Amino acid sequence: MGIFKSAALAFSTFSRIPMPNVRWSDGNMRYMMCAFPLVGGVIGLLVWGWCKLSASLEFGAALRAAGITVIPVAVTGGIHLDGLCDVADALAGGADAPRRREILKDPRVGSFAVIRCACYFTLYFALGAEFAPDAPGLTILCLTFVLSRTLSALAVLSMAPGSDTGLAAAFRSSADIPRARVVLCLILVSCCCVFVAADAVRGVAASAAMLPCILRLKFAARRKFGGMSGDLAGWFLQLCELAALAALVVAPRLSSLL
Repeated sequence: MGIFKSAALAFSTFSRIPMPNVRWSDGNMRYMMCAFPLVGGVIGLLVWGWCKLSASLEFGAALRAAGITVIPVAVTGGIHLDGLCDVADALAGGADAPRRREILKDPRVGSFAVIRCACYFTLYFALGAEFAPDAPGLTILCLTFVLSRTLSALAVLSMAPGSDTGLAAAFRSSADIPRARVVLCLILVSCCCVFVAADAVRGVAASAAMLPCILRLKFAARRKFGGMSGDLAGWFLQLCELAALAALVVAPRLSSLL
């Protein structure tokens, strides 16, 4: 029952999908991070269904791309985009790490957050319009929502938090970290294997595209914020999904030129 309660907490925290009320406690949160990728699985299934429906009804590339862009936000309620916006505001300017952490907690939205969010949606929509939704490519795209959350969960469990308060610190302190890491690593390896099996070129490209995001996260957490946070985890997740979609679009074109 603990696993199901952890899954319910993961979905109620990271999605808008209705879930039974589960009490927040260390026991119920023990495997919450393991269930986090399941939210990505639901998003992937919905994106897959939308792309299939778009093909059946002969929708244009723009309408298909709109669905690919909006579905993740509709499912999550924008919780990870909130991290993207908060980090954008915090990184703008020459503040020190304590001041940046204060900015992350500020509920107000700054101009840099609006600019970064607008750029993000523009790029994601444009890449979605260029994306070729064949079976291998669609398989990889749908699994990127699982892989991005797996990497985000691993980052929360592996990197020291910037403070003793906040969601990242709470998730880390309540988790069975050794077991959770094993489960998440198995999901990570499984996703990468499916990527390569579906399409070697695009699969390797999508996986490799997330590596710079990992390095960027490590640098930001250690040098800019003095530790990991929930906002950084959301920011990182969004970067991974954008980078993977870009790789799916660019890699086939580059390979055809070689």
